[in-house]
Amino acid sequence: MNGKVAAVLGAGPGLGAAVARRFAREGFAVGLMARGEESLAAAREEVEDSGGTALAVTADATDAASVASAFDRVQEELGEPEVFVYNAGAFQMGGILELSPEQFDDCFRANCSGAFYGAQQVLPAMVERGRGTIILTGATAALRGSARFAALATGKFGLRALAQSTAREFGPQGIHVAHVIIDGQINTPRLREDQPDREESTTLSPEAIAETYWQLHAQDPTAWTLELDLRPAPESF
Repeated sequence: MNGKVAAVLGAGPGLGAAVARRFAREGFAVGLMARGEESLAAAREEVEDSGGTALAVTADATDAASVASAFDRVQEELGEPEVFVYNAGAFQMGGILELSPEQFDDCFRANCSGAFYGAQQVLPAMVERGRGTIILTGATAALRGSARFAALATGKFGLRALAQSTAREFGPQGIHVAHVIIDGQINTPRLREDQPDREESTTLSPEAIAETYWQLHAQDPTAWTLELDLRPAPESF
């Protein structure tokens, strides 16, 4: 291997797969991690069909041991990741008195804790190398806790805080940490199935987001972005 490895935790159809394809185009071997074997296989095939190298590993982002095991495989078979993209998440709508403790905790682990588990796996090698990129996929809920969105917003607020703390700790050591607020709905196969008549211009293109992720990785260290927001042109904000 050429040493260029990107790891995507939450590599399902849509953004995760698009990020994998974008980094593979730049010569990165891609470690794909997610719970769904079918979506992982599809993402791996897309990368390999375009001439890239991909490894698909099942992993549960809410389980620290599962994340550690998945990264062990990526490190053994591809090498130490230079890029880590956290794209896992969970959404459970419900009022404070409606959500169960288990639902709330599961959402927090998916939306925040999994990024912490993954960062712990990649940071030691990044620090030793003196460079690396960690990109965390956030949401509008990172800035606004709407009614009945407590389970999502609490985790996304936490993810934003994790990005800030990690950037301040490891930025001086050459590690670029970025938090991307996705302000709108991503154009995924599931969304197209649920809303077949929706105009594509009202959704975010996964390929366009992936291009932004690549640009974040390629940024010069004298002008790093910690946080940015992305939305389709018609989206109100």
